Parts: sequence; structure tokens; C-alpha cells
Amino acid sequence: MTDTQPAPVAERSALVNADLKPTTSETDAWRTWDLFCLWMTSAHSIGSYGFAVGMLALGLTGWQTMVALFVGVLVLWGGSNLIGVAGQRVGVPFPVFARGAFGIFGANIPALLRALVAVFWYGIQTYLASTALIVLLLRVAPGLKSLTQHSFIGLSELGWISFLVLWAVQLLIITYGMEVVRRVSDFAGPVVWIGMLALAIWILGKAGWSIDFGSRAGAALSSGKTVAAFVGVAFLMVAFMAGPLVNYADFARFSPSRQAIVRGNAWGIPFNETAFVVISIVISLATLKVYGKVLTDPVELVAHIHSNTIVVIAAAVFAIATVGINVVLNFVSPSYDISNTAPKYISFRTGGIITAVLSILVLPWKLWANQNFIVYFLGGVGALMGPVFGILIVDYYLIRRQRTVVTDLYSEAPQGTYHYTRGFNPRALTALVISGVVGVLVALIPHSQYITALSWPVGVILGGGLMYALSIGKRSAKK
Repeated sequence: MTDTQPAPVAERSALVNADLKPTTSETDAWRTWDLFCLWMTSAHSIGSYGFAVGMLALGLTGWQTMVALFVGVLVLWGGSNLIGVAGQRVGVPFPVFARGAFGIFGANIPALLRALVAVFWYGIQTYLASTALIVLLLRVAPGLKSLTQHSFIGLSELGWISFLVLWAVQLLIITYGMEVVRRVSDFAGPVVWIGMLALAIWILGKAGWSIDFGSRAGAALSSGKTVAAFVGVAFLMVAFMAGPLVNYADFARFSPSRQAIVRGNAWGIPFNETAFVVISIVISLATLKVYGKVLTDPVELVAHIHSNTIVVIAAAVFAIATVGINVVLNFVSPSYDISNTAPKYISFRTGGIITAVLSILVLPWKLWANQNFIVYFLGGVGALMGPVFGILIVDYYLIRRQRTVVTDLYSEAPQGTYHYTRGFNPRALTALVISGVVGVLVALIPHSQYITALSWPVGVILGGGLMYALSIGKRSAKK
């Protein structure tokens, strides 16, 4: 069975606008290289470095942390192939793709959940990029230090200026559409390797060109806790990318072929993300040797460099890279997701403006300052995104057998394939609610970081399993 698009999408439908329409056979902008850069951009940021290094705090040694993160990368790779190939074949963005499982109106529920996650990450990444910009500005113009003496809602005057400048730049990029987003991704992805390699060479030189991969940031763990921490780190790696994984169809739909998807994913995830994890851990172990502690923020490490020229270049590189990941992974998705709630009134660009405004209101710098934030927020992300991923994959591959009537994804007619019950699929929503509640409970278990990390796989298995069981039961009842 194959996906079908027997007739043009009805332009008068309230479920369509120019941004949500399916792609055509002539649309093939995101080729292997672009998808490779997309995943590079997703991995190359201050937040990604902080996450990888932060996993050392769970008690594993350097080499154990790297292996655990690699296992997570492999899981992410498999998931990206499943959702990417499906997105390329159907040719629609994530919120429209979700209509097949959740119903033409029910799809707004997982779409807005994904948008919520992206808004938080968009604000956080903008804040992290602004810290790099502050370091750059203070080296170029030391007199600006007077603007760091007072704060308003947690940010200094210079902090607000840096944050809002980058906020405006990203908003400007998104207003030019997906083609400019692709070009930003192609540039931002590779450029950060310059900064990371330079930083690694500098800190390794200070460490005497030797590090101990058996070092750890905390106390040694028992065998049982080591296994628990290993599994936890692996799935936190997936949870870290759970949002982009769910909405990968936003980009895959512009790819010319299945082969381009598979090749781009292979180079971008197991190859590139593993390399980034390794260099991040190497840098962190070197800082542990040199400074007696792990610096989870590369910008903080850059600030220790005496050469103004190197600091300016490194800070600029990290700021550019973080802006790149933000635009690609945390701006595109909510722009589509918010647009999907009222396509006739909210365009892709308008959705982007709404996203940008909300990202300020969540006060991301306060969230990032919370020491337990990474583990528990990522656990929460897994709790929400895991069930959505499981339901989408089970619905597309096992229930619908890779068959989608694309025109019906935009049809409000009661007889439409995805109208279900008044536009909502009760089976998918039941699976989402039950698995989401269980996942959140797992994520929020106090003083149990290892269990919290399991929220993503619990959500995937429970959400997908319930979707299959409820759907098969419905079919059996009809017979």
C-alpha cells in the first residue's frame, strides 16, 4: 500500500494555507548535505555541549558517558529514519502529518505540545547565545561592564540588549521562509566545529596533552547504579532530541527521495553527533584536570582565554551556532504548529512571531539557572514527546500500512478518512492521555534521576502499544 494524493488540495478548506500545503515532486531543496547540516546544527550548540558534559554529573566516568551517549545516538538514528521516510513520502509538515493519527482537529493537541517544548528551548537557546555575545562585547568594549551592574527580572542591561538583539535577528531570519532557514542551517552546522576544535586544542595544551577517560565528576557508583546511570544517560540523549525527532517531517518533506533521508541521517546522527559528544567530553575532562571542576558552559571556558582575538572569534562562533540551532529546531516547528490551529488566519510567519514573544515570557534564563532543570525538563520532554512519537509510528506503519490519502488530511467533510469523531480520533487521544500521564509521573519522581530518564521509552512503548491495541480492538468489533 502507498500514500496517495488523487486530487489537488481544496484551497477553500479551513485546514490549509500556503505553508501547510503538501510538497510537489518539484520540491527537493533539502538534499543529503542539507539534512546532514540540519543534524549538525541540532548537535552543535552551547546547550548540546552543556547537556553532554552535564551527564558526567550522574556519576559515570568519561568513557562510560561517551558510550552511553552513543547508544542514545543509535536510538535517535533509528527513530529519525522512521519519521523521516514517512514525512518525505507523505510530503506534509508535522501537524498535518499528525492529522492521520489524531484527526484533522485532534492533531492540534500533539502539535501544541510540541510547540510548547520548542518555545521553552527557543528561549533557552537565545539566552545561551546571548551569553556568548556578552563575552564578545566585553572583550571588544570593556567599558560596557557598567551595564552588567544592575539587573531587571534576572538579566542585566547588557544581558537584555544581547538577548533582544539575537531574538530580533532570529525573527528576521524566519520571516524569509524555509529556503533561508536551509541556508542558515548549512552555514551554522559546520562553522561551530571551528570553535570546538580550537577550544579542544587550547584546553588540551593547558592539560599537558593528556586526560584520564576514567575520571568522573562525582563519587564512584556501585555496579547497579552504574548500569542505571548508563541507561539513564542513553535515553536522556534521545529525550534531548525528542522534540526535533517528532517534527522531523517539517524538513524531510522537502527531500527528493528516501535515499537522501537515509544518507543525511546516517552522516548527521551516528557519525557527526558521536564526534561532537566525544569532543565535548574530551574538553570537559581537560577542564576537570586544569581547573579541578567540569565547566558545563563552553562560553565560561572561552572567558579564561587571554587572547582577545581568539575570544572574539570563539564567542562569535558559538553565538552563530546557537542561533542556527534555534532557528532550525525551535522556531520552524512552533511556527507550523501554531499556524495549524487556524491556517486561514495564522501563517508560518505569524506563528513565528507568536513563538518569539512567548519565548521571552517564559524567562528562560531563570529556568536554565536551576541545577535540576536539565534532567527534569528533559524527562518532561520525553514524557510528552515519547507518546506522540510512538502513536505516529504505530499508526503510520502498523495500522495504516504506510497508506495516506493526502487530500483527506485537508478535508473537513464528515466522510473524510481522518474526520473520525468530529475531527478527533478518540483512540489516539486516549492513548496519548494515558501514556502522557504515566510518562509525566515517571519524569517527576523526586530524587530519582535514573528513573526520570526512562520517561521517553515508557511513553513510546505505552503510547504506541495502546494505539495499536485500541485500533485492533476497533477493527475486530467491526468484523
